Amino acid sequence: MPSGKLDQGDPLPAGAARELFEETGITVAPGHLRLVHVVHHRQDDEVERIGFFFEATDWQGEPVNREPDKCLALTWFTVHELPDGIIEYPQAGLRGYLDETGPLVAHNWE
Repeated sequence: MPSGKLDQGDPLPAGAARELFEETGITVAPGHLRLVHVVHHRQDDEVERIGFFFEATDWQGEPVNREPDKCLALTWFTVHELPDGIIEYPQAGLRGYLDETGPLVAHNWE
């Protein structure tokens, strides 16, 4: 699942579109990204982050793994056949979107 951080001056949708292109070669206009879920994640007592999950409604290109040093493979899965071992934080965002549990989940705050 493509992810990344905003650069200084990036509006959120533009930063998401940039990260998607950098990691997969897919081009999407920021206006074709729909915010579908937000995760407030606590990694430990020192590290917290907020992740925004988008759905692309239109895009151009065929996805390729443009960061093989960070990602072992790029594979499509149906929502009913997701692999085991997805990192917890992005999994929480994906599950929140798929399960329609509401727009926000607090992950690892218990």
